[in-house]
Order: sequence, then structure tokens, then C-alpha cells
Amino acid sequence: MKRFYLTAAIAAATLALPALPALAQTAEITIGITTTTTGPGAALGIPERNALEFVPKEIGGVPLKVIVLDDGGDPTTATTNARRFVTESKADIIMGSALTPPTIAVSNVANEAGIPHFGLAPFPITPERAKWSVAMPQPIPIVGKVLYDHMKSKGIKTLGYIGYSDSYGDLWFNDLKAQAVPMGMTIVDEERFARPDTSVTGQVLKLVAANPDAILVGASGTAAALPQTELRERGYQGLIYQTHGAASMDFIRIAGKAAEGVLMASGPVMDPEDQPDEAATKRPGLALNTAYEAKYGPNSRSQFAGHSYDAFEILKRIIPTALKTAKPGTPEFREAIRQALLSEKELAASQGVYNFTEKDRYGLDDRSRILLTVKDGKYKLVK
Repeated sequence: MKRFYLTAAIAAATLALPALPALAQTAEITIGITTTTTGPGAALGIPERNALEFVPKEIGGVPLKVIVLDDGGDPTTATTNARRFVTESKADIIMGSALTPPTIAVSNVANEAGIPHFGLAPFPITPERAKWSVAMPQPIPIVGKVLYDHMKSKGIKTLGYIGYSDSYGDLWFNDLKAQAVPMGMTIVDEERFARPDTSVTGQVLKLVAANPDAILVGASGTAAALPQTELRERGYQGLIYQTHGAASMDFIRIAGKAAEGVLMASGPVMDPEDQPDEAATKRPGLALNTAYEAKYGPNSRSQFAGHSYDAFEILKRIIPTALKTAKPGTPEFREAIRQALLSEKELAASQGVYNFTEKDRYGLDDRSRILLTVKDGKYKLVK
């Protein structure tokens, strides 16, 4: 397991295990982040970690102490990391993880301890998790609608689905049923695969045999390229739609020619250049992508980098408000952060404009989504 401290840069440090006494006022704001930098979900978690190089080192005149741990995409490890943030690090804020199952685990710990939690993957925010958790990625019903509207415009009548055999795959399949079916589309086949799988040939053969007009892939990261590639190799000629979890340049790199013509929901961070100047997401999107691609190379931008970057864009607005009533390292400061998330409005970031409420813990609207396709190996905005 690795730990990283973000001061002027991210540096490795060893992990101390003993729990510390109850929180006391401190001169810095401690932020604990668990994400997935190893294992099948690393393509999501590594950009989230990398983006931390471009976030503030202090807010409101108070230094930020950011501690980053790898959870390998495992909910048990994510739970352990989150509990260490509570007992050892005395965190004021917790973020993570990069995948849905460990994000649920982190949310459970944060709500149990009463610490503000920023989820960096889509996850169901139940009443038990609603007080202290918010989610940075676009809610699936909002981003899914742009896919289903496009399907309807193309006269799609029958659909196939292939997605992860976990809570992320469930979220997308349930949304497909909830939104696309009432729009007049019929789901003719549902297939699932595990994140570590290296082949989906059996599932793809069933989908091709069902011959739906279009297929939705409910996967994320580089694994989303697996069904994309096999569907084209097996001769499927219909439209293939990918969720916002696949929105990265790695998808094109791995899928290669099979990526051509894919239709992909995405957050606006993947294409700030084509946004109108008045769009609130344009400036932060350009700032992140310019810095990220200067460090990691042309076309290295990633939707996942936007999730962690945007959490700090929000903190730039809410921490100064919280500091007016409480000091870091106290339960009162945690509560002040929670309240500021509700009171501050129109929080502009690279992936959307956030307006959190007690009931809406995603806080996003249609400004948080775009539709992309791949043409000649590059993402193009579908207008």
C-alpha cells in the first residue's frame, strides 16, 4: 500500500498504524484521499492522483495537507484507508474512491464518523449516506439521458447491454430500463463481465446473435475497450454507446480502429475548447487540460482527472466560508464544510456547475454532459 503527501509535490511516505487521540484544532486542513492506482481500475485512479499536482496548496490562507492512499479498487482496503484517515490522520475532509464499490465503502465510513466526503466515482447516495457525502461525477440519469435522446433520434428500437457485474454495471442497467424503455426501446439481451476479465467473447456472441439496433456498454476505464473491440471484431455493425466512465484517451489507444464511430457520453472537461466563452466549465477545463497535457503529454486528458481537480475547485469556494465560523481539526469545522456545501451556489468546475442540496448530493444539471464520437482517432463533439 502506498501513501502520498501533497505539499509542493507528491512524495512517498511510510504508513504509521496507531490511532491518535480525538481531534484538536490544527493550523492546517487535512484531506484524506483513497483512490485506485493499482489493479484493474488504475486507469481511473491514476489520473485522479495526477490531477492533485495542479490543485491549490493552501486555501483561505490555510495550508492543505493532502494524504493519498491506494486501495487497489478493493472496498475492504478502501474502508481501512478511510478509517485511518479518521483515527490516524484526523482528516477534515475525505475523498474517494475511483470505482463505485470502494466509493460506497468510503461513504459509509465518512457518514459514520461525520466527515465531509467527496465521492470520485458515481455511486448510489442512500439516505444513510446523504448527510456527509456528495458525488463529483455526473449522476447517471443526467448523463444517460444524452445517450437515450440520441438513440431515439436515430430510430433505435432494440437495445443490447453489456456491463460490469458490480454496482456500476447495475446503476447503468437500471437507468437504461428506467429511461430508454419508456421512450419506446426494448432491451433484447443483457450481458455482464468482471472488471479483471480479459475476454468477453461469449457475451459478445450472444449480443451479436440478438442483433439489437444499438448496444450500450456499462463499463469504465480501459476495460470499456474490451467489449468495444470484440463487438467490432465479431462483425457487429450497429451503433455502440459508451458511458462517461470510458471517457479518456486511453480508450482510443486500446480500442484502436474499433473505437471509430463510438458514441460516448462525457463531462465537458474532455472538450472545453469547443465550449462557448460564456460556459462556466470552459475556464476550469482549459486550466486543467493545459497543465495536465503539459506534464503528461498531448491528448492525455481524462474525465477522471476532472473529478479530483473539481473537488478542490469546490473547496476553493467553501473553505473560506467554513473558516469564518470554525477552525480546522474540529467537529465544528467539519459541520461548517457540510453547511457551506449547501449554502454556496453555482460552484463552477471543469465537469459541471454544482448546486448541492440536502436531497441532491450530485448537484449537477445538463451543463455537466456532452456527447462525443471518435473520428480518425480523435474525439469530436456531436452537435
